[in-house]
Amino acid sequence: MTNKDKQISMRRSMACLSQLLFGPSEEQGNELRKYLFELSKGEFSNFVELAHLNHVVVRALSALLDHEDQASSNNARVELARQALNAEHARIRTATRFLEEVCQSIEGHGHSVIVIKSLDHWPDLGSDLDLFTNSSPREICNFMTEHFHATLAPRSWGDKLACKWNFLIPGLPEAIEIHIGRLGQTGEQAAIASSLVERSRPVQIDGHAFRVASIADRIMISTLQRMYRHFFFRLCDVVDSAQIMEAGLVDYEALRRQATQAGIWEGVATYLKIVSDYVKIYRGTGLELPQFVKAAARFGGEKVFYRDSFLRVPIMPQSVELYGTQLAGVLKMGELENGARLSLLPWLASAALLGQKLTGSDKGIW
Repeated sequence: MTNKDKQISMRRSMACLSQLLFGPSEEQGNELRKYLFELSKGEFSNFVELAHLNHVVVRALSALLDHEDQASSNNARVELARQALNAEHARIRTATRFLEEVCQSIEGHGHSVIVIKSLDHWPDLGSDLDLFTNSSPREICNFMTEHFHATLAPRSWGDKLACKWNFLIPGLPEAIEIHIGRLGQTGEQAAIASSLVERSRPVQIDGHAFRVASIADRIMISTLQRMYRHFFFRLCDVVDSAQIMEAGLVDYEALRRQATQAGIWEGVATYLKIVSDYVKIYRGTGLELPQFVKAAARFGGEKVFYRDSFLRVPIMPQSVELYGTQLAGVLKMGELENGARLSLLPWLASAALLGQKLTGSDKGIW
């Protein structure tokens, strides 16, 4: 399969994944099932790869197998789907066991810690395991290296600004990424971070106990990651956020107050509008959003486009304008240190882009 053919296959797979996850009509389901079970081995491999990249492999393959009927039960693709699903379940069981042990051990030594981002995708799991604590970096680094014999991964410029450390633990394929005291690409979000642990909530995941971010904090953290750092959505971001919105778990007034204080309300509103608009593509109707959310959004799903396995958010001028609004808000509140950190973002992004062009990687920068 040529690179061009693979790109076409991946684009079609994104549409199929979206249909599976957002529940196609009966007619669409029949067409989708026919398409999926006629995939070549290479095309099916692309489908699974895309599902992994977008952190929806469990949900996607489970939905795929739900479409199975007697006629397709012996299809080779079905067996491949089962094998991939079993492998992912095994990976997740190992990761959650380690994650609970790390959290309990950190708490047992007098440090508060919560899980952010990673468990938002359940029953899927991210490619690394993110934690947040307000303890000191020295204490956490010493604890992780001494108690878990962890190796500290090299830190990029972005990691240092964002105040995050990655630890590699023997026996755990995923890195444990610990954010300490700050959030945001440049660590500019000290206000949200200062009371993040206090607002956290307990959850039970597959028999394991964790504390995770509140619903409002979860949305703001996702917004910071997607609208102010990476400028792309994984499909899991849309599915995860749509799920909590449809369940009525979002207090939009409280979310607006907190996001306004952090200087990212317009970014949050735009994030929510994109989620609603993307759902509308596959269901025919979007999610219910208060009018004040729609009014605050700078743009919606009409500006989002697929490229290189993800849903891309335009940087010029939309994301640049959101960045400017955030910087102005931080400075208006007199947070000069946080404003100085945030002002480094364009230089960091430029250096990462240059590094990508010269070496094919932004490693060590972003």
